[in-house]
Amino acid sequence: MIGVVVPAHNEEALLAPCLAALLEASRHEHLAGEAVRIVVVLDACSDFSGAIARAYGIETLTLKARNVGIARASGADLLLADGARWLAFTDADSRVSPGWLVAQLALDADAVCGSIAVDDWSAHPRSVREYFRKTYVDADGHRHIHGANLGVSADAYRRAGGFPPLKCSEDVALVDRLIAIGARIAWSAAPRVITSARAAARAHGGFGDTLVAWAAAG
Repeated sequence: MIGVVVPAHNEEALLAPCLAALLEASRHEHLAGEAVRIVVVLDACSDFSGAIARAYGIETLTLKARNVGIARASGADLLLADGARWLAFTDADSRVSPGWLVAQLALDADAVCGSIAVDDWSAHPRSVREYFRKTYVDADGHRHIHGANLGVSADAYRRAGGFPPLKCSEDVALVDRLIAIGARIAWSAAPRVITSARAAARAHGGFGDTLVAWAAAG
């Protein structure tokens, strides 16, 4: 079984397209019918995120941690306990491509760090989009780490000790742990994910805050 974890904190505005994309990816013919189990981890939600997930037939796990590291780890633990061989992670404000899971698995690595793309820059001045275009490496061999586009084998995840309970940069910390144990990491642009460039970030210090900082500097 392939497990997918989506942490969510009050994501009712963007969760539906995220789940629709994941369901499409889970039915890709090249997965050869292997089960894909998606879990939305509702972390301190006070909106309709849970209702949206249930409307899509997606399993939910409820926490009150307000901590994305704990949310990702809790979802992973649930899936591992039920026999997941591969864990894939994305964010509730992101949309994976139909071939997202297939591309991760095809790389035959212990872990996959994928790149991201943004399709709506309207929340930011033009300078932010231009800076991203000039500095971001959306190609194989990049060294970006995004919780919105991350995959890891169950064995490597366990050996690395999983996500630490961090409110930000939990994805970077996990990859650092994977590097420390000698895991084979694919830095690939093959698994495609479109993510939000919203200015109101859910995780302080994450991608949204980085974009806001660029805007202020520009």
